[in-house]
Amino acid sequence: MGSKYTKRYTAEFKRDAIALVDSTGKPVTAVARELGISSESLRGWYRQARADRGEGAPGELTTAEREELKRLRRQNAEQARTIEILKKATAESTG
Repeated sequence: MGSKYTKRYTAEFKRDAIALVDSTGKPVTAVARELGISSESLRGWYRQARADRGEGAPGELTTAEREELKRLRRQNAEQARTIEILKKATAESTG
């Protein structure tokens, strides 16, 4: 995760920054400099927005797909823990 010093931006701010890149045709680094934010942050937001619009690179996940992947990974880890508990319980009861 990010450090406690990581600046958080609202979804509206991110949307506006992305729209500024689209509408002005300026490079991401120039827009980021004007807004006083990290060019890497804006570049990531812009890349994700393009993926969400279906304009991303092949294989790039949309926000919805990323959320689904996170949910499935959590579910998988939970099921793995349950299986491990059941294996131990079975071993104790038969041994």
